[in-house]
Amino acid sequence: MAVAKTKPKNDNDDNGKPAAKDPDKGPEPKADAKAGNGIAAFPKEQELSAYREMLLIRRFEEKAGQMYGMGLIGGFCHLYIGQEAVVVGMQMTLKPGDAVITGYRDHGHMLASNMDPKGVMAELTGRRGGYSHGKGGSMHMFSVEKGFYGGHGIVGAQVSLGTGLAFAARYRKTDNVSLTYLGDGAANQGQVYESFNMAELWKLPVVYIIENNRYAMGTAINRSSATTDLSKRGLSFNIPGEQVDGMDVRAVKAAGEKAVAWCRAGNGPYILEMLTYRYRGHSMSDPAKYRTREEVNKMRAEHDPIEQVRVRILEQKLASEDELKKIDAEVRDIVNEASEFATNDPEPDAAELWTNVYR
Repeated sequence: MAVAKTKPKNDNDDNGKPAAKDPDKGPEPKADAKAGNGIAAFPKEQELSAYREMLLIRRFEEKAGQMYGMGLIGGFCHLYIGQEAVVVGMQMTLKPGDAVITGYRDHGHMLASNMDPKGVMAELTGRRGGYSHGKGGSMHMFSVEKGFYGGHGIVGAQVSLGTGLAFAARYRKTDNVSLTYLGDGAANQGQVYESFNMAELWKLPVVYIIENNRYAMGTAINRSSATTDLSKRGLSFNIPGEQVDGMDVRAVKAAGEKAVAWCRAGNGPYILEMLTYRYRGHSMSDPAKYRTREEVNKMRAEHDPIEQVRVRILEQKLASEDELKKIDAEVRDIVNEASEFATNDPEPDAAELWTNVYR
């Protein structure tokens, strides 16, 4: 399968002359990839499913941002807006028994894993009906039933745990895989490379998915990483990897199928670097002054993952504008219902302080 690589582009300035290259900018995703050449061909059902799933994540995160501003969500809150194609495309490659684990930008992964939006939102607001009974908040909730082993607040900590999930699959002699997500900032952490070494040494079935949104907590990847092609970070361990247009759900699915098949066949780990972009700050407290409004608007206009699917659906006449509006209305109803539940659900009983605590 061909690698969907991208290169930085120089835009023209106001006088029509090439603008100076910005050393802080990372690679931009391709905007007009065609089916084939590393792009999965989606039938009508998959296009509509991808559209709905990404829209659910987008609307949920928009509502979470509103609720945070109203003081209904406390602590940290990291939104996934802009990166929806990554988790939706990868989730299409899984089967029952596979495991998913990620860092603290995790709401999208939960929803893509088919966790109940009510339970996710209730956890964000610290309510009894939340997935961690109101004790985990945004960064720490789980659903073993759905194969989701958590968001994790410590940068890079989930990589070792995801490697352990792959070890469990191998030990039990199953062909299940572990999808272990991390960010471009976490890719510089030492435990990541200890995990790479162990995974290749023991041929563990783990796909390391690096969601490169270009800025980590707020520093451009060009300023923090000596090697900015993060798909090559496993070369010294003989782990194959590739860069993928993380703004195109078809490219994600195609690359994900290749990587998951590699792991299921017993070949060991695989690295996928998803070139993606977050529209909001690192967290709700981040004003994101390290990039321009023009850059964000350009990404929204040219590379938005949901808009790409919407345009294809309309151009191929897979659904009408009215039908897509109906999907949006249904998604908004789901999110509003989750918000209402999370606002009115009781807080945890004080006795919950003593449950699920290991001493």
